Amino acid sequence: MTLSTHVSFTQPGNADVMTFSATNLAQPLAGQVQIKVYAAGVNGPDIKQRMGAYPAPEGASPILGLEVSGEICALGEGVSQWQLGDKVCALVPGGGYSERVNTFAAHCLPIPEGLSFEQAAALPETLFTVWGNLFMRAGLKAGESVLIHGGSGGIGTTAIQLVSALGADVIVTSGSDDKCQYCLEQGARVAINYNQQDFVEPVLTATEGKGVNVVLDMAGGDFINQNLKALAMDGRMVSVAMQRGPQAQVDVFRIMAKRITWTGSTLRPQSVEAKAEIAKALMNTVWPLIAAAKISLPLDSVYPFSEVIAAHQRMESGQHKGKIVLSLI
Repeated sequence: MTLSTHVSFTQPGNADVMTFSATNLAQPLAGQVQIKVYAAGVNGPDIKQRMGAYPAPEGASPILGLEVSGEICALGEGVSQWQLGDKVCALVPGGGYSERVNTFAAHCLPIPEGLSFEQAAALPETLFTVWGNLFMRAGLKAGESVLIHGGSGGIGTTAIQLVSALGADVIVTSGSDDKCQYCLEQGARVAINYNQQDFVEPVLTATEGKGVNVVLDMAGGDFINQNLKALAMDGRMVSVAMQRGPQAQVDVFRIMAKRITWTGSTLRPQSVEAKAEIAKALMNTVWPLIAAAKISLPLDSVYPFSEVIAAHQRMESGQHKGKIVLSLI
């Protein structure tokens, strides 16, 4: 057992329900490692969990935080790919807002050379999400086109840069002209302010009337039918969030007529093995892009661990561009 300070809350609510507690963290189980946390990413699911809308899966830590960077400080039985003192970033099943956290060895990746702990902490959650959904589930290929909603957030920024680096055409939506300009700077070819115009016609114009091959949807709600209109024949739509609501009135005939495939996923409940497969793909395909500076994910802001309330308020404001990170250094 190791004493570890972490963010806690006794009841769901606004950001100011969060406080700090210290509890004993058990030693890592077989196949796991323990990480001394130097930085932790802040993500949408953290906000939802704090508000009581996204409980931790059975067996996962109820402590907030799904991605960290730091130094391996303990090894579980059977772990041979990592050594004590290795610097890693990792997807964690919970517990990232803590001085120490246990996670699976197969969900860790080496910190790319030249990146700070804060930069590295912003990589796992978004890269696992984008790769697992756009490339594994939707099968996006070089030369195809993709529509990304919420392009200025952490997932959107990651998706724009990764998709562009791998040779696909990127169209995005965002909620202000300033954010649209940011998306263009990240590599999008077209950026549409959805608060000023319907995005369907601009998407069709940008694709010469064909529509996009893939939609990465973080909106849900009333955007779903619009996505179907913007998709090409044999298009694929993958849902990863529901920022505009979980319900949609869907034109089923359009799905049939265009032979559209609609899928989606949440990352946290997926199996250890499924996440390990994503980690392998990232190491083989994405880590070389980071090393070659073809992907450089910007941070919106870094907050000291003690200012976690302010970090959550920043995310909830919707004004951020890129990732928000907590620093424990």
